[in-house]
Amino acid sequence: HNLPQGPVTSSRCAATCMCGIANMCVSCLRSRVDISEAIPKQVSVHFCRQCERYLQPPGTWLQCALESRELLALCLKKLKASMAKVRLIDAGFLWTEPHSKRIMMKLSIQKEVMNGAILQKVFMVEFVIQPQMCEDCHRVEAKDFWKVVVQVRQKTVHKKTFYYLEQLILKHKLLQSTVRIKEIHEGIDFYYASKQHAQKMVDFLCCLFRSKASQRLISHDVHSNTYNYKSTFSAELVPLCKDNVVCLSPRLAQSLGNMGQVCVCIRVTSSIHLIDPNTLQSAEVDGNTFWRHPFSSLCSPRQLEEFIVMDLHIIRDQRLGPSAGLKSSKHTLAEVWVQKTSEMDSSHQYHCRTFLGHLLNIGDLVLGFDFANANINDEFLNKMNPHHVPDVVRQSRVTSLQFSKLKCLHSNPQYTEFLEDLEEDEMLRKNVNIFRDASKVPVESETDDDGAPRISLTEMMEDLSLSDTTGGAGAEMMTD
Repeated sequence: HNLPQGPVTSSRCAATCMCGIANMCVSCLRSRVDISEAIPKQVSVHFCRQCERYLQPPGTWLQCALESRELLALCLKKLKASMAKVRLIDAGFLWTEPHSKRIMMKLSIQKEVMNGAILQKVFMVEFVIQPQMCEDCHRVEAKDFWKVVVQVRQKTVHKKTFYYLEQLILKHKLLQSTVRIKEIHEGIDFYYASKQHAQKMVDFLCCLFRSKASQRLISHDVHSNTYNYKSTFSAELVPLCKDNVVCLSPRLAQSLGNMGQVCVCIRVTSSIHLIDPNTLQSAEVDGNTFWRHPFSSLCSPRQLEEFIVMDLHIIRDQRLGPSAGLKSSKHTLAEVWVQKTSEMDSSHQYHCRTFLGHLLNIGDLVLGFDFANANINDEFLNKMNPHHVPDVVRQSRVTSLQFSKLKCLHSNPQYTEFLEDLEEDEMLRKNVNIFRDASKVPVESETDDDGAPRISLTEMMEDLSLSDTTGGAGAEMMTD
């Protein structure tokens, strides 16, 4: 062809290229070659609204925040097959309204085209979020599908320790992975869709529990050699709670610093806290030690009787033996003379020692256990010297609730007593979320007129709705 002389223009470049005489310029290459034509400009991403996870094919669900590195990697994997022949230079998100159900991504790619020329292009890809419920949420919605159950039990009349355990579970948010929660006699069953989630609950309960596991075969696929089991974890809590009177075995009492066998349980947390009401000697018994040398409560709450303090004498400078253990510095030893309120027409009084002398005054009402007139069938107590068994063991003072409350819906008398124990025990309150009760008048002091410890305003949280702190599963646990 006869070509005009002069500078090369785009039209001349095209004519030359069509004849195959010269190379195409960059502008013409970009206009004629689209290096992103194999990459889709709109892609679907599946999202589960219940658990807020994204599907990574073929069957993995991932937790990804908006504009996170994890979500960027998931979106790029959706384009991996179509980007096999190009080179990815840069990728990033563009801001979109969170409720738009769209994720906009800006991509920069390069590709080698005619005669070694390298083209680069920047373009947008729109990811449309499609709702799809994952398998785990399907099972939760079904409410009858589970693979693992954790059975938590406590064989005791009073449930103070169990109420405390409920508050720990709520505070540490251990109910988020539960499929279903069912309250039954002597305990609660927690249902899970995977053994991994159930193991977290079992590990949390390991301090004062003894547990055993079992499993049952549901189905077996002979072609793939896969088995489907349902597993059960049985966890038994120590059968003790605060204010229980116990009798230790001689061997255990000796190992705890030769303390008296008849003790009072003043607290049950990750260990059992005991105190000897005759000497103020205190000791802690962990779960392993208890299950090797078990002991039980000598009385039930129904056997406690009401006494009135007739006289009181503080005992000072009480010294323990050289081989004795620790002595409690938070309690005061005292000798008291008490009389049953049901026997006020008589002159019979009982003498005993108490570890709460700093809280008692003459005329106070107290609850105690009458050993002198009780028929107790206990292996260790029956072998003790009768002179070492007290007539009365004073357990607690009659108190009233202050102005705090917990995120729980129990309203029985046992739960009311548990709330009173929380108000009087600072160590128990450290592991519990306590909320301010607006219906009661707040008090700024941390002690009442009688010297009993109270909850200060600084320890309380502002009241929230139950769903804000525990979620739906927590509410079900408390009301099921």
